[in-house]
Amino acid sequence: MLADTGLIELGRALAGLDYQFVTPTPATHALVNARPSNAWARNVTDIFGWSRPFRDDVVPPALLPVMEAAGVLLHAGEGRRSTLRFSTLDGLLLAHSAFPTTAADSVFFGPDTYRFGAAIQALSVRHVRRAVDIGAGAGPGALLLARAYPDAAITAVDINPAALRLTRINAAVNGLPVTAVQSDLLRDAPGPYDLVVSNPPYLVDPGARAYRHGGGPLGAELSLAILDAAWDSLAPGGTLLLYTGSAIIDGTDHFCAAARVRLPRSATVSYHEIDPDVFGEELAAGAYVMADRIAAVALTVHKNGG
Repeated sequence: MLADTGLIELGRALAGLDYQFVTPTPATHALVNARPSNAWARNVTDIFGWSRPFRDDVVPPALLPVMEAAGVLLHAGEGRRSTLRFSTLDGLLLAHSAFPTTAADSVFFGPDTYRFGAAIQALSVRHVRRAVDIGAGAGPGALLLARAYPDAAITAVDINPAALRLTRINAAVNGLPVTAVQSDLLRDAPGPYDLVVSNPPYLVDPGARAYRHGGGPLGAELSLAILDAAWDSLAPGGTLLLYTGSAIIDGTDHFCAAARVRLPRSATVSYHEIDPDVFGEELAAGAYVMADRIAAVALTVHKNGG
């Protein structure tokens, strides 16, 4: 708990410095960091955004003891490195895993997070009393819900304890009430819910890393399981927003086809591509060698009867 308190203080200290960082894709991150001029951090953004090694003389003197108390520093050659990154999203400051996210329990944050956040903010849902973010990661979706629906009870669920820890820390840093619960889907956080949101992993990852692997032949297995669990947990009149990815093969959207078969005719369904082409590097081999593209999509489902 002392480390958590230290991380909260570190987040608040960065906010006091007006820290800002938009996290790019891992490929972009690697390319930018590979430039010779970026071998060492020159400022706080380089340390906590770009995950570059640093020497103590580039850190504001008052911040260094806060960093040490937070327990985020590792030795890196002649300098040190932070085990966490901090990113900003529409006024929120969120801690998540440092680059590169290779560990099995890494807590990912990137362009999908920003697209998911925009989809949440575009929702038009009234009378939300209970809402949940399934697979919450560092908690950006849950925090956006808490800000949008201040009178609602907001729950963040994830199977990854490291993610839930960061969700709690990020909620404290941003002053937003969110309850973090370890749960496989909604088994330990039952409904009914007026609003369910989720941004699950949707790729086929050979390493089966939890933050990236969606399961099944094309990565849609977890997204479909979330659809089933959310539908069963929605209150009458409730809404689900599922931001995920879909492999398009010979012009056919396979996730969309599978999702529509699972939903009853009584549901009101909206489905659209947010970005037609993401993770294009995955098409070179493996599960997606026959795919035209991978699209980022948003499925919105309304359970009529409320």
